[in-house]
Amino acid sequence: MLYLVKQVELSVRAGLDALVRPADITTLQYTALTVLERHPDLTAARLARHSFVTDQSMADMVTTLLNRGLIERHRDPADRRRLVIALTPAGQRLLDRLRPEVAALQDRMLSLLSDGQAGELQRSLELCRRALLEHGVESDPAPRAVDEKSRKKPTFRR
Repeated sequence: MLYLVKQVELSVRAGLDALVRPADITTLQYTALTVLERHPDLTAARLARHSFVTDQSMADMVTTLLNRGLIERHRDPADRRRLVIALTPAGQRLLDRLRPEVAALQDRMLSLLSDGQAGELQRSLELCRRALLEHGVESDPAPRAVDEKSRKKPTFRR
């Protein structure tokens, strides 16, 4: 079953790679933007953990996304000593533009399931994640996080 979960992950990754490539961003950059959409005002370190990349890789990614005008840095209103990162309106527009295509990818993934089966799959995956967390298996692989520059693109066979 673990192998099957990994195959689904790799197929989703390939689909996302194809969707975000025309927008000139990577899937990992897209992931970081969606994390900021759900959790504004994160430090770079927290954004890295939530995006499944190393702190160094996130530093490079933040520079790229800042230069593209998709994110901004500002002082944390709760702690003026900290810099936090947030989406810019341009970053939000990019996510809004990609959202229908990403939803279509998800629909394709679930196309052979009934609505009930899709809901049960989501509940089951959430329970799997919870079980792993309760048994000390972290979902934020900080020490072994992915480095965006060194990640190989997956190859797929049908």
